[in-house]
Amino acid sequence: MNVLEIKEAVNAEILTKKGNLDVQYQYAFASDLMSDVLAYASDETLLITGLNNPQVIRTAEMMDISAILFVRGKKPSKETIELADENNMTVIATDYIMFKACGLLYENGMRGLE
Repeated sequence: MNVLEIKEAVNAEILTKKGNLDVQYQYAFASDLMSDVLAYASDETLLITGLNNPQVIRTAEMMDISAILFVRGKKPSKETIELADENNMTVIATDYIMFKACGLLYENGMRGLE
């Protein structure tokens, strides 16, 4: 799924101006623990989180993750969005809880990391 398909599936809003909307994501990883992201995620992964701080962007940067979906209606600060733009990341946000967002993405062909 690309970012526009993800956006459609979870009724999300794209918050960043930069980032590649055509990247295909086959896997998603959902966590509010950035230590788990460091341990399990990869560069082909959509990160799904409700943790709303710049550390999410820094963690994604270290793992070469280029798209982050914030759940539960969380909207990152202007500074966090600017940091994502500086790193050419796409940040999107949905009002759905994490479980619902993951279920909708799975229903639309996204798979979790094994």
